[in-house]
Amino acid sequence: MTARWYRDPLVTFGVVGMLLFIIAGGIGGDGQSNIDVRTEDIERLAQQWSLQMRRDPSAAELDGLLDQYIKEEIYYREALRLGLDRDDTIVRRRMLQKLTFLTEDLAVSDMPERTTLEQYHQQNSDNYSLPKRYSFQHRYFSSDRRGDAKQVAEQALTDEDLIGDPFMLQKQYAQRSEREVGDLFGREFAAALATLSAKQKWQGPLRSAYGWHVVQLSRVTPSRMLEFTEVQDRVLADWQQAQRQAANEEYYRSLRDRYHVQMPAPAATAP
Repeated sequence: MTARWYRDPLVTFGVVGMLLFIIAGGIGGDGQSNIDVRTEDIERLAQQWSLQMRRDPSAAELDGLLDQYIKEEIYYREALRLGLDRDDTIVRRRMLQKLTFLTEDLAVSDMPERTTLEQYHQQNSDNYSLPKRYSFQHRYFSSDRRGDAKQVAEQALTDEDLIGDPFMLQKQYAQRSEREVGDLFGREFAAALATLSAKQKWQGPLRSAYGWHVVQLSRVTPSRMLEFTEVQDRVLADWQQAQRQAANEEYYRSLRDRYHVQMPAPAATAP
């Protein structure tokens, strides 16, 4: 990058002098307000420009940035003076968001001890468990191709020559959870599969969103809790989120106690 000319005291003095002249000429009379433009403000504007444009701003470009900064500050103050922020949902939400972020940042400013995370991992074990998983193959029988696909599927349990109909998805699946199976075949199929035991013979028939199937369930892998070392980063992120939420709730309760909320009287009911 080129030399940071905007750090030059003479340039800074000249720019600030120009700003003071603009402000003094633009706002006069009683009740004059001051807008203090700091050196840090000038540097911040120049740095933002440099990040976007990949070069330092020229003197004319910096003048334009400063003019825009002053214009925004004046408009912002006038909007507040006129109360334009009071009934604006977007402004209210943005201010709430900024206050929330401030509270959350303070809540997770320190890194927790490992023992704290391990305890959180144990207390929330359901969040760090692998569900039961199923490995199976299936033969598909289309209701559109066959008059009674279910009956044909029942025959296929003992007749290996009934190989089934073409299927748009895979014929074999390994280590799939009930939810994943449901996403592929439908909830009814997945629930029925979960009731079967692992056997080398064909079982069913099971109905899916596509038709009827016989399945060979080769393996059922039990659910298990993941070790802390397997999910340490995830536990940290979850713990931090829990701390943020708790800090927000505590902060709200402390603020709520400062306010008396008066609700309108209930409307009188007709006799």
